[in-house]
Amino acid sequence: MADDLNDRKPMNLRRRSIYLLPNILTTAALFAGFYAIVQAMNGKFEFSAVAIFIAMVLDGLDGRVARLTRTQSEFGAEYDSLSDMVSFGVAPSLLMYEWAFKDLGKLGWFAAFIYCAGTALRLARFNANIDTVDKRFFQGLPSPAAAAVVAGFVWVMLDNHFSGQESRWYAVILTVFAGVSMVSNLRFYSFKDFNMRKSVPFIVIILIALFFILIFSDPPSVLFLLFFCYALSGYVLWLLDFRKKTSSPTT
Repeated sequence: MADDLNDRKPMNLRRRSIYLLPNILTTAALFAGFYAIVQAMNGKFEFSAVAIFIAMVLDGLDGRVARLTRTQSEFGAEYDSLSDMVSFGVAPSLLMYEWAFKDLGKLGWFAAFIYCAGTALRLARFNANIDTVDKRFFQGLPSPAAAAVVAGFVWVMLDNHFSGQESRWYAVILTVFAGVSMVSNLRFYSFKDFNMRKSVPFIVIILIALFFILIFSDPPSVLFLLFFCYALSGYVLWLLDFRKKTSSPTT
């Protein structure tokens, strides 16, 4: 995936070929983002929110498939970035605008644009700094996680029978928070050093099974809380670093 969840080759090492399998997944993610936009315009906001989550899953698969099949390419990376902009930039901002911001006038489209612009800037910075950043952390909130926070909020509010009119001020705060977090310099753990091939105790498999049971017990609430906590984790890391700096003795 171009933005955040997967490693990409340095610009000068990427092949220029076009490979079918990873680009099929990228196209599927792009279609899910486009579908989310169409459903938001048709007033089917829950379908739109779910489609954004589906796009996130597909976007997480294409990079992994490309690495496993050794079909990484410069075309695939750039195509993936454009797909991310649609699925995690335009779709969530339009969903929020159609659901909650329409009656807010300029404030509504301004809040939606902050999020959309934040996604574009986040993607551009990620592509420009791909060879220089610490692989253990993302610089700024990853755009799929930001989209999950925005879409998850809409989904959980609808699931609890709250309208956009009732939730609009919370929606404004959350949307601007997600947009600003994407362009911040805060560190967010990337999970890229997590080794999927190493052996683990049996209890880990049980915990993973319980985790999936928890998600399926109430998908809107669990997914929103999961990604919202991740969005807050960058601020927690910043506070911990700040405390260390202020508490360390000066020499």
